[in-house]
Amino acid sequence: MRVMVISKTVDCIDASQPPTPEALEAFAAMDRFTEELVKAGVFVAAAGLKNDGTCKRVVFDDGGRTIIDGPFAEAKEMIAGFSIWQVKDMDEAMAWVARAPVIPGARGAMELRPFFEAADLEGYVSPEDLATPREGERGKLGVA
Repeated sequence: MRVMVISKTVDCIDASQPPTPEALEAFAAMDRFTEELVKAGVFVAAAGLKNDGTCKRVVFDDGGRTIIDGPFAEAKEMIAGFSIWQVKDMDEAMAWVARAPVIPGARGAMELRPFFEAADLEGYVSPEDLATPREGERGKLGVA
């Protein structure tokens, strides 16, 4: 099964300032942990996410849209990044989370969300689409 691990933080990093020694150690610890995930064949992908003026939030309400420009300092917690893991089940995913580095003084959370897999969509999509997921779907989804 695939899970998305959403890393949330209360303490946002200010990329305009030089990193502190503590921040450098935190990044090094996460790099070591990611290497363990890679060696175990669990790691699929990961990325950190910016929270600056290039960010946008689009709020849908009663048929309308409101666009809010970043950064989003008013949030109680921010999504700082994500990773995608390929694991046997949620128990294995939680065992990996238990090994993730905990940074002294930092406040945050990791949220694990399983992906919908083809078997989960049975009854919602045709057997043909289940057999060849995403093939020919680009135009239907409105993406190029």
